[in-house]
Amino acid sequence: MPIVNTPGNADDIAAKRRQLAAAESELTRLRGQYDLLMNAFKFDAARALHPRIEAAERKRRELEAGLPPSPPELSSAPYRVARRRKR
Repeated sequence: MPIVNTPGNADDIAAKRRQLAAAESELTRLRGQYDLLMNAFKFDAARALHPRIEAAERKRRELEAGLPPSPPELSSAPYRVARRRKR
């Protein structure tokens, strides 16, 4: 079923995108903490963090699956580089 873009639906999509951004931020924080623990040779603490990382990844995938694809980013207009004039 296609997602219809209505004002109420747009608000829902925006709220879900904010939730997705928060989930990605949390996942990034957890992965950074995991890396720090591994680099400090605190393997037990890093292993204890692994289930939280997996749960955050699952949550991110679920949120992402419930959203329509994001619109493609507009690239800047191509520009020309001026050639040097011969004297």
